[in-house]
Amino acid sequence: MGAAVCLAMRDAVETVVRSMAEERPSVKGGLASAAQASSVQQLSASAFQKYLGGMDYPAGKQDMISHARKHDAPDAVIQVLEMFEEKNFQSAADVSKEFGRVK
Repeated sequence: MGAAVCLAMRDAVETVVRSMAEERPSVKGGLASAAQASSVQQLSASAFQKYLGGMDYPAGKQDMISHARKHDAPDAVIQVLEMFEEKNFQSAADVSKEFGRVK
C-alpha cells in the first residue's frame, strides 16, 4: 500500500512539474518571446523590456530605439518604441507605462 501511494504521489508531482514548465516564460528571459512576436499585439511587456536592459535613464525615445537596435531587437520592439511620445523617460517604470498606453 505504501509503494502505491508513493507512485501516485510521484506521478502527481511529475504532472505538476510538466505543466509548470509549459507555462514558464522562456529561460532566455523573454528574448525568445520578443523574437517570435510577429506583431506589436503579440509582444509582451517583459519581452519588450529585455531589449532595454542596461538602458541609462533619463532617456529619450531615440535613445531607446538606438539601444534596442544595438541589442538586435525585433521589428515589433522598434515599432512600439516609434509609437512612444517624444519625451524623456525617467525610469523603466515610465517606459512600462508608455508601453501600456501605446499597446
